[in-house]
Amino acid sequence: MDKTQSQRANRLGEGSIPRLYAQLALPAVVAQIVNLLYNIVDRIYIGHIPEVGASALTGVGLFVPILMLINAFAMLAAAGGAPLAAIAMGSRDNERAERIMGGCFTLLLVFSVLLTGLFYVLAPQLLRFFGASDVTLPYALDYARIYILGSFFVLMVLGMNPFITTQGFAKISMLTTVIGAVINIVLDPIFIFALDMGVKGAALATVLSQAVGAAWILRFLTGDKTVLRIRKENLRLDMKVIKPCLALGISSFVMMSTESLLSMSFTSSLARYGGDIAVGAMTIINSVAQLAVMPLQGLCQGGQPIVSYNFGAGNKDRVKKAFSLQLGVCLGYASLFTALTILFPRFFAGVFTPDAQLLDFAAWAIRIYMAGIWIFGAQIACQQSFMALGQAKISLFLACLRKLILLIPLIFILPFFFENKVFAVFLAEPVSDIIAAIVTTTVFLMNFNKILNKSEE
Repeated sequence: MDKTQSQRANRLGEGSIPRLYAQLALPAVVAQIVNLLYNIVDRIYIGHIPEVGASALTGVGLFVPILMLINAFAMLAAAGGAPLAAIAMGSRDNERAERIMGGCFTLLLVFSVLLTGLFYVLAPQLLRFFGASDVTLPYALDYARIYILGSFFVLMVLGMNPFITTQGFAKISMLTTVIGAVINIVLDPIFIFALDMGVKGAALATVLSQAVGAAWILRFLTGDKTVLRIRKENLRLDMKVIKPCLALGISSFVMMSTESLLSMSFTSSLARYGGDIAVGAMTIINSVAQLAVMPLQGLCQGGQPIVSYNFGAGNKDRVKKAFSLQLGVCLGYASLFTALTILFPRFFAGVFTPDAQLLDFAAWAIRIYMAGIWIFGAQIACQQSFMALGQAKISLFLACLRKLILLIPLIFILPFFFENKVFAVFLAEPVSDIIAAIVTTTVFLMNFNKILNKSEE
């Protein structure tokens, strides 16, 4: 590693924490927001297709569970491997960090082959299971099969980009998503409207833009400017290296994979109590919620390299300062976003549909669904910090708490206690957000010093 690369790594342990956090978090937030455009721009254009926009939008929304499962496998490798690579760098063991990154790269290749074959064959059955009707299934299937064929590119972008961020190359990481999103925005109207491809065009535009992003990442991680490099000798699946990555990444995997189960729970309950319009509103709400959650993930990605590196280096005070800053920023952003969605729900819903009936329904539901997002900022800051500190077991429990233990059961239980069943289904979200955030923050504060002291010993 040359002098410039060494200085880049060492600044995580020496520079001003607020300045470092801003330098790492701002590009990460921009990258997350831009990454939203891959799916949100598709939905905006699809929702405005003449005559069939509402049905097409609902159909594409039914693909979300499969999409989240693909993303979950990417994060299984990335969310476990990237923090452990940063901890190894903090311990001045770049050779181990490269073995971690190489092993995770191979793991993503294996996932891409298995998931592409499995989901392509089972797509019709899965979409029916997720609530597709005779009207919405053709749109859902057209979008799904093209997207599934591009799973390799999706896994590479989501799975390897965190290894760029964790080395301190936040701007390079941001450019990965910016380049892809710009291509997606340009291609969407061409394929959807000019070439009259409809939802197939939206899916093709997304896959091509992800392919460019994947090529950008692989070129950087095999080039001369990176600190950690993908090398042929590190590509074998050594379980001594991979097993800790999987153990740490399992909490993120559970978080994302349960999004699939969660989406299925919402759509099945809403289809039962509210019909296609309620399912369509949920598609819009998912997009609005991502505008809150993904920037929060970016804020935590900015803090992760600082926390992990200094934890590995034994700099306890810097770890505490980085976490405190991250917690305050996450709470501030989440609170602001909650206020905006409650005050202006029709603005957010109107971005995705001109249909008056769907717009009214979605605006009403947004106010209910988003009421607990303000405190979710504390939960994600604490949970992601557990992962940055390498605490796999606690992070896994907290990942299960909000969705598996609280939210999914509440979706089915609360309708028994309310006359308005659809209201009860949407109410499950803020109730679980508030309870889970209180528990997560309490558990983190009780264990934070113990983890730091144990590491010091």
